[in-house]
Amino acid sequence: MKRALSLYLKGAGMGAADAVPGVSGGTIAFVTGIYEELIHTIKCFGPEAVGVWREGGLPRLYEFLNIGFLVPLMLGILTSLITVAHVVTWLMDAYPLLLNAFFFGLVLASAFVVARRLTHWHVAHLVPLVLGGILAWYLPNLLPAGNSSGWMLFFAGAIAISAMLLPGVSGSFLLLTMGMYGTVMSGIKGFDLVLIVKFALGCLVGLFTFSRLLSWLFRHHHAMTLQLLIGFILGSLPTLWPWKTLTAYRLSDKGEKIPLDHQLLMPEHYSALTGEPSHLAMSLVLMVIGMGLVILLGERNAPSSAETTTR
Repeated sequence: MKRALSLYLKGAGMGAADAVPGVSGGTIAFVTGIYEELIHTIKCFGPEAVGVWREGGLPRLYEFLNIGFLVPLMLGILTSLITVAHVVTWLMDAYPLLLNAFFFGLVLASAFVVARRLTHWHVAHLVPLVLGGILAWYLPNLLPAGNSSGWMLFFAGAIAISAMLLPGVSGSFLLLTMGMYGTVMSGIKGFDLVLIVKFALGCLVGLFTFSRLLSWLFRHHHAMTLQLLIGFILGSLPTLWPWKTLTAYRLSDKGEKIPLDHQLLMPEHYSALTGEPSHLAMSLVLMVIGMGLVILLGERNAPSSAETTTR
């Protein structure tokens, strides 16, 4: 019961993070020590599950699919998307600078927590580290801006869920760059079943294909994969820098601004350029709180044997 409650709360944290452009639920999963178990669990949902069910019945299938882990986690994610995510998205509109400051500290400390889980360092691992940072920085610019057609919703779902599995890559931010964030969030809040089904089908395809790739990478190239994920986390930091101005954007088919590039500023330059307060003291406090929270969670949620068990 205690583990189920813990998983539920971790799922709620993932759901709240996934609702915010710039923050990844995968980062929360990594910091709370459930990332690899989550990837391996999702990977088990495939044709091999049918064989397990035929051989061992429902009890064996329950164990194989790790249902005791997955159900409370998914309930937490869904609860958060319906409730907490609304509060977070409101904060994003009302206090974007302060919210970004908190998440900047959270994500920065996440890179430190993940790095501590490496058993050894190698010069060759700098390649995936740099590659991860470059991809996290440039990936949004490579995605097309689309409309809300069925195929675009399907494609957006597959891309977004794959990104959500990567610490440091925000599925919500990629939806924003494709001009789909407002459409998807409005559909979810308004319970547009047709839109939700199209988007969900894309998510399922992306989830079951990309999780298998990540599972294989963890099995065969564990340290190098961790370096790649650290690169993704570090590459996402400029997106969360609190003091910035929008320098390039494009318009979606609904007239929404889709950010393409920002100019990163120092706090004093931000105030001089925009005429708005930098909230430097409060921002630094929130950064420290975010970093402290992640480091505390990282210490309490070191990888368990379940995370590294080959499924």
